[in-house]
Amino acid sequence: MVIRIRLVLLGLLFGVSIFSSGTVARAAGPDVYVLNTSTGAPYANKEETGFQNLVVAEVFRRIGLKARVKQYVASARAMSNANANIDHGVAMRIKGLEKKFPNLVRVEERLVENDFVAYSRNLVFKSNSWQSLLPYRVAYIHGWVIFERNLMRSQEKHAVYKPEQMFDMLGKKRVDLVLYERWQGLQRAMETGLVVKVHEPPLAAVDMYMYVHKSHAHLAPELAKALREMKADGSYQKLFDRTLTVLK
Repeated sequence: MVIRIRLVLLGLLFGVSIFSSGTVARAAGPDVYVLNTSTGAPYANKEETGFQNLVVAEVFRRIGLKARVKQYVASARAMSNANANIDHGVAMRIKGLEKKFPNLVRVEERLVENDFVAYSRNLVFKSNSWQSLLPYRVAYIHGWVIFERNLMRSQEKHAVYKPEQMFDMLGKKRVDLVLYERWQGLQRAMETGLVVKVHEPPLAAVDMYMYVHKSHAHLAPELAKALREMKADGSYQKLFDRTLTVLK
């Protein structure tokens, strides 16, 4: 009895619970972990049926925790809140984010690959280089660095602030191509009723990852393991097909 009391006291002292079986449970965390995002449908939506919504909830469930995705309009605010532990992490961002936001720890298993592609009404060409875009008028979102850094100086280009503006310009033939992320572009085209063609191969492909605040860093390897298991057992692909591939 004396030994058991001492173990319980030690558990209280160090923030863990020690049971007679010898197992050690995690220190108490939030009732629901919140990972934020500034992306919209089909990755995240208010109904919580987007790709990020479902995958984040499932990987946390597999390690015995609850989680949800919170959407922000402003990317800068989302990042600031994650870095300050106002939210508990980030649902989907590029590798290396911790260099700018040192309080964030990357979950090392890739969440998804983002393809950055060109959309047209019915052009025929292969988008196998940035130079391949030169004959055309293109539109992209202001601030999307991947396009700003790679488009040729001589490219006729239009930077807009909202994705619907790009697709409206494409529909009115004010531009020949819209440059955007694959799945968000297909979602926008579907919402506007515009029939578009996705040009292959992607102009760029970038691996995207989840991040947690450093105070929850102990969860990162567990989440990576759970995500790998989802990919191995087919449940990841089912969610991918249900939320993303269905847009093709």
